[in-house]
Amino acid sequence: MSLSWPWALAALLVVPLLLLARWWMNRRRKRSAVTVSSVALIRAALPGRSSWRRRIPVWLFLAGLLVLGAAITRPQATISVPSNNTSILLAIDVSGSMCSTDVSPNRLTVASEAARKFIRQQDDGTRIGLVAFSGIAGLLVAPTTDKDKLLDAIDTLKTARGTAIGQAILTSIDSIAEYNPNVAKTGVDLGDAAPDTVGEYQPDTIVVLTDGSNTTGVDPATAAEQAAARRVRVYTIGFGTTEPAPMVCTADQIGADQFSGRGGFPGGGFGGRAGGGRNQEIDEDALQTVADTTGGRYFRAEDSDQLVGVLNDLPREIGLHKQKTEITFWFVLLAGLLAFTGVGLSLWWNRGPARPGTAAQRSARE
Repeated sequence: MSLSWPWALAALLVVPLLLLARWWMNRRRKRSAVTVSSVALIRAALPGRSSWRRRIPVWLFLAGLLVLGAAITRPQATISVPSNNTSILLAIDVSGSMCSTDVSPNRLTVASEAARKFIRQQDDGTRIGLVAFSGIAGLLVAPTTDKDKLLDAIDTLKTARGTAIGQAILTSIDSIAEYNPNVAKTGVDLGDAAPDTVGEYQPDTIVVLTDGSNTTGVDPATAAEQAAARRVRVYTIGFGTTEPAPMVCTADQIGADQFSGRGGFPGGGFGGRAGGGRNQEIDEDALQTVADTTGGRYFRAEDSDQLVGVLNDLPREIGLHKQKTEITFWFVLLAGLLAFTGVGLSLWWNRGPARPGTAAQRSARE
């Protein structure tokens, strides 16, 4: 919680001043005490209420004043609220290892189908962009609400050499910067600028789905720092198993550069490791670091059901972002409740017929 007017905390001094005034008045009352010869008269003059009944209304009223003084500072709370302008940049790995058949029929087919389901299930007003990356990263579809355009682009995904996870993050950031003026492009020097409050994120989010480790381009941790500086969250998904499996892609999934060099595609497929040495191991440490640095989360999916489940759960987190909300009203409401409760209890406990001591006092005066 933060305060818009912290200097207004000085208003809280009214409570100790009231307590000081009460102490001074009690002291004066003691000085002007009257000597009474009869103990019976003293007992008759004592109030009928117990001490706690006298104190509770006073403390409730003072607590109300304290809360009201705090309300003057215009307190703000950072809360998670639904975003009505969310955009999601879905970056899909299309490196050669996505031809692995450890996830049947192969990783790329399963990832593509999961992405299609994810796109279809989003609200019509949610903007989604599509980035494909292998040795380089490219924006296939800028964030749009046109689901048909996105689905058509997924059908064109083809594998290629290399895995540039860091570059995929930077490409996604630049895409967000095209329409969100609060996000600077990756080539812009932010200097020493830093977010005002930790936890406030842009409504735009990047989701990186990969089955390997970074083999070229900028380091993912460096790219994550760029995203964090712009308050853009990155969610990472490690897809696939660690079990060795043949790599077989269909003809329409094979990029042109996959035919060159070692490990070509005779007969439309190949066995062993892709591209003569591509790493099929998921660099979970790097993906976890990216997520932690940017305020996102890392997920692991080893089959189709797990991947679909991860993507289905993402909107619950992506659809919320942190923002400051003034909560002065609730402070004023609490202050009024405490003060009126104190006054009400005081009036309630002081009402009713005259106490026995009242008659004795009247008799003594007569």
